Amino acid sequence: METAERRYPVGIQTFSEIRKGNYVYIDKTDLVWEMTRLKYVFLSRPRRFGKSLLSSTLHSYFDGRKDLFEELKIMALEKDWEQYPVIHLDVSEAKGFPSVSELQRVLNLLMEPLTAVYGKNENEITPGDILRGLIRRAYEKTGKQVAIIIDEYDAPLLDVLHDEEQLPAYRQAMQEFYKTLKASEPMIRFCFITGITKFSQLSIFSTINNLKNVTMLPQFSAICGITEQELVTDMAEDIRRMAEAYECSPEEMHAKLKQQYDGYRFSKKEEEIYNPFSLMNAFGDKMLNSYWFASGTPTFLIRQMQHFRTDITTMEHIEAVASAFDRPTEAMESALPLLYQSGYLTIKDYDRETDSYILAIPNKEVRVGFIEGLMPTYIGLDGSSVQVGFAMKFWRALKRNNLDLAMQEMKAFLAGIPYVEGFQKKLEAAKNYEGFYEYTFWLIFNMLNVYARTQVKCAGGRIDFVVKMPDTTYVFELKVNGTAQEALDQINSNGYALPYQTDGRKVVKVGVQFDRKTMTVGEYLVD
Repeated sequence: METAERRYPVGIQTFSEIRKGNYVYIDKTDLVWEMTRLKYVFLSRPRRFGKSLLSSTLHSYFDGRKDLFEELKIMALEKDWEQYPVIHLDVSEAKGFPSVSELQRVLNLLMEPLTAVYGKNENEITPGDILRGLIRRAYEKTGKQVAIIIDEYDAPLLDVLHDEEQLPAYRQAMQEFYKTLKASEPMIRFCFITGITKFSQLSIFSTINNLKNVTMLPQFSAICGITEQELVTDMAEDIRRMAEAYECSPEEMHAKLKQQYDGYRFSKKEEEIYNPFSLMNAFGDKMLNSYWFASGTPTFLIRQMQHFRTDITTMEHIEAVASAFDRPTEAMESALPLLYQSGYLTIKDYDRETDSYILAIPNKEVRVGFIEGLMPTYIGLDGSSVQVGFAMKFWRALKRNNLDLAMQEMKAFLAGIPYVEGFQKKLEAAKNYEGFYEYTFWLIFNMLNVYARTQVKCAGGRIDFVVKMPDTTYVFELKVNGTAQEALDQINSNGYALPYQTDGRKVVKVGVQFDRKTMTVGEYLVD
């Protein structure tokens, strides 16, 4: 007999609404309770990863709403259920305003519902003054310390991250707002701050010396998102129903979901996390779509990558020391910390001896969506059109082992790339630099989630490009200042194909020469 239809909290980030509406809820309340044993807490997670729901859950807990937590894990831990006054602000609503005065006006508006409850003095003008007054009056009126919850604290600053004229003024305004949290410490029971980045110059990081950054602590790695264990137990019925829609087994559907939405890792702990926003949408629609990217690709991240001239072809294997994750946003020397904090890179391995990490793109959803977002910026083409146009044709030709057709498709595609304004320097460099073509190949293949790696290390050196198909591995050597024969000879003399001759696939070696005048494939040889 078919069970009742499941309700998924798509677009719902309020804990009370989820509980009252009988929506699917993955119980994290034991971790919530453990977090409330601390006082000043900072947590960074990617967007759409449950930070707002966590903030709302903390709000309900400090509001003493025991009724909302019945039958959840926290009931075995919490005995008192004491009620505290709560100041809960979503600072993302103050994002995108053109001036500091507008920013401050919106911050003041965010606090109006609270001033209606606790009052406001006439001499309280700035956001910091108003927040300080709210904390003091809430404490005096109730006789209880105050719980402070600030969601997306950094939202107003991301759009001016590299604007040397505007950033100092915006940062000063936010500093005036947040420094109250340190000054009011005796009146605060708990202070929780979420965001994506870490701005060192804000007083929440420079003057709150007891702020606990729990972002990479193993005990809180699963507080946002859905673990493998939670998926196969709490959501086994959801997997079964989706498998029926796709006419496959639950095991096959589980593997599809894992490839599409799993792979995030937020600590040294070997525990990977599924994207909760995408997973809930997928179960609700019974479709494997790219939901995270449909909700918007942050423009600030693209600008950051351009600012640091990020080599995106390295994003499948980046080595990083532990200190790189905690580097202040303004002091970053590369886009790596922001790519990790934003969820475009995640931890794939950890070396305890060197205290270092290997970072990579988490899953298929991120890979395909990210590359689609980068295409217009870097080569002036719409990503989806490249995917269904050239990339699909090239992939199908390789799948049929028709390398001649594949290279003809490549030749026509490269000849027709318009390239965006400002990319001419890169284009000129291509005349003497094989890396330019590696870069373009990487973008194209990752649109299809095909295994494609550039500058692959091996005993004989570095292989320009490797593409793995179901039954064939293609080893490419690219030459601008050289011939196709020289490229093929390099593959053979350096043993580039040797690492791939033991996995059962046929190995095809391809030497490619690019014409510096036409900026496309000149000749190629196959072995």
